[in-house]
Amino acid sequence: MTSKNLKVDIGGITLNNPVMTASGTFGYGKEFESFVDLNRIGAIIVKGLSLKPSKGNSPPRIIETPSGMLNAIGLENIGIETFITGKLPALKDFETPVFVNIYGTTIDEYAALADRIQDVDGISGMEVNISCPNVKAGGIAFGVDCRAAADVVRAVRLKTSKPLMVKLSPNVTDIVEIAKSVEDAGADSISLINTITGMLIDIETRKPKLANITGGLSGPAIKPVALRMVWQVARAVKVPVIGIGGICSAEDALEFFIAGATAVQVGTANFINPRATLDILEGIEGYLETRQIKDIGELIGSIRS
Repeated sequence: MTSKNLKVDIGGITLNNPVMTASGTFGYGKEFESFVDLNRIGAIIVKGLSLKPSKGNSPPRIIETPSGMLNAIGLENIGIETFITGKLPALKDFETPVFVNIYGTTIDEYAALADRIQDVDGISGMEVNISCPNVKAGGIAFGVDCRAAADVVRAVRLKTSKPLMVKLSPNVTDIVEIAKSVEDAGADSISLINTITGMLIDIETRKPKLANITGGLSGPAIKPVALRMVWQVARAVKVPVIGIGGICSAEDALEFFIAGATAVQVGTANFINPRATLDILEGIEGYLETRQIKDIGELIGSIRS
């Protein structure tokens, strides 16, 4: 077989390949060890972590939709301290870079998380989830306002030298403005998109199917929106862009690369097929082989008008 270079640089971290896991869909990594060779994945992004453990929302909090699913898990997690002492040691057995997804309800919480993680060995970088409610601003998400988004990233940047990936919400009027604001504030890379807000109603009871009423829509249904936003952002920023949204096959991933993504994250597909990340990676390798493309970089941003 032809020698292929699948390595990509994500904000100063070299990944052996551009296939990453999406936060919230791959647990804390170790849970998938019996299905996937974790050393083959480009990077693992663990479930979102807060300063203290969180129980999340009440059930029902996940439901299938046509071509996707709605979830209102509410960012249930074990908290940063339990992760560091109880989950991270097992991940150190693998060569794969580990990113910790962090979230808070105030800027101070984000900063405190970054400060705590800064000197922890085994954590390669952070993915900052700015789709969370800013409790000091009446619950509006940090990620829908340029100033608030930049303030979070700036506060985190002051507390850490680790690479920062910032995850953008699609529930905005201008995704490019938000992307530029977090880049200017110190983001080393940008991942998008997070879920799209949606809801379902039971016509017999006339009640929402989720206890939280609304939830985040993910899966193939959102791929065209994600692809469009990745294309827009990749043309507007200088930092690497990571594509997320409905990636279930190598063909899906390849579309994101061509649109300008340097890497991709596989999310909802993991619920359907726990081997999805490796199947997608092998499909990408096959595509490069049959077309005699020696470097994945030849595809990135190669869209033709």
